[in-house]
Amino acid sequence: MNRLVKIIGLIALLTTVSACGIQPWVKPYERQNLADPIMSFNRDPIANNYMNHVYQAREGSRGAEGGTGGGCGCN
Repeated sequence: MNRLVKIIGLIALLTTVSACGIQPWVKPYERQNLADPIMSFNRDPIANNYMNHVYQAREGSRGAEGGTGGGCGCN
């Protein structure tokens, strides 16, 4: 049983190490397709910006996403 655990651990380690050497799948000339607005996750950018502002106001004391200010949301 102990030998089986070592073999499984070795296979997992080799898989993890080999995954670090994978080249990016997206070529530089294909990145313009990913920047297309149709590829965004949010369907309503205005609502997303509002929710981001609310999140930053709640986490203002910690600096949620790099924004500064107090936690009151009166920036």
